[in-house]
Amino acid sequence: MTGKILVIKLGTSVLTQGSKALNRAHMVEIVRQCVKAHSAGWRVIIVSSGAMAAGREHLGYPDLPKNIASKQLLAAVGQSRLIRIWEELFSIYGVYIGQMLLTRADLEDRERFLNARDMLRALMDNSIVPVINENDAVAIAEIKVGDNDNLSALVAILAEADMLLLLTDQDGLYTADPRNNPDARLIPRIERVTGKVRALGGGSVSGLGTGGMSTKIQAAEIAARAGIRVIIAAGNCPRIIGRILGGEAVGTLFLPSQSPLESRKRWIFGAPPAGEIHIDQGAAKALNQGKRSLLPKGITAIHGAFSRGEVVRVIEPGGHDLAHGVSRYNSDALMQIKGRHSDEIEGILGYAHGPVAVHRDDLIILGGSDDAS
Repeated sequence: MTGKILVIKLGTSVLTQGSKALNRAHMVEIVRQCVKAHSAGWRVIIVSSGAMAAGREHLGYPDLPKNIASKQLLAAVGQSRLIRIWEELFSIYGVYIGQMLLTRADLEDRERFLNARDMLRALMDNSIVPVINENDAVAIAEIKVGDNDNLSALVAILAEADMLLLLTDQDGLYTADPRNNPDARLIPRIERVTGKVRALGGGSVSGLGTGGMSTKIQAAEIAARAGIRVIIAAGNCPRIIGRILGGEAVGTLFLPSQSPLESRKRWIFGAPPAGEIHIDQGAAKALNQGKRSLLPKGITAIHGAFSRGEVVRVIEPGGHDLAHGVSRYNSDALMQIKGRHSDEIEGILGYAHGPVAVHRDDLIILGGSDDAS
């Protein structure tokens, strides 16, 4: 089966319609729209929140301690309930679904990333709708993406999607918080995510989910940089999926980059960073203007523990996120060679993986302080 690929992220507030329980009537309407898109040739992927809400509902809303173990308990109980509901609703229309549970570890390792991509393709090639969630029942902070907005962007990159649809409890991105500012206006179109756009992010309206508008902006930026069209829209709006696929201007459209990242760099940009490399102004200028590799000489500090081959943030003076790249040395080694000349590496470490800390071919410039406008 061929066709364009559509990733639909459904927030907890959309699935519950603001209540404590999953709203089956609204979920079946979403399924109906997905099946219609599926029948029209779109290859549909769902990134579904709601596991903890399903767990709370099934257990009768227990009074649990507010800790990670309780959240994992609810996710463990609710995940099977949630997938069963999706399976039952799609079966009404004779469509099969396939569950995929992912963690950050599945996405930041290149080989596991490719394996997950092959699995997605196999499901879609057999007309099976993938239903994806983070593996909350076993994930710890170190291996979590953290929210399903950013997970959906990574899935869109994984699937090489044409469109990412973030369905939420808001009509889109506003100039101010519409909950307390009557002058707030919907922004219909974002050409590029800048510091001003990021500043428009707010909190979750319902308090039921883990993501607010800020995580949706992050997700939109990730996917748009990879050449994917992104729309944030209200999940309770009638026929919202069909209207968007039909070309109607609803919600907020984030335009895809005119020069999308090549396949490998999509993975680099999508993989959640495992740590940070802080650099001086000279190194920042060399990366941003000179299009050079990052040398150990320009490194001032290392934050976090990471292995060779993992994706890291490159932070310029002032704390701006200048770039993401694949480190050629682990964090311990970089701590030893930071600020030193490349020809000293082997003498310090007893080995060398080359003269650079991050090679230009494995580096994506984000914009840093120049992108704060």
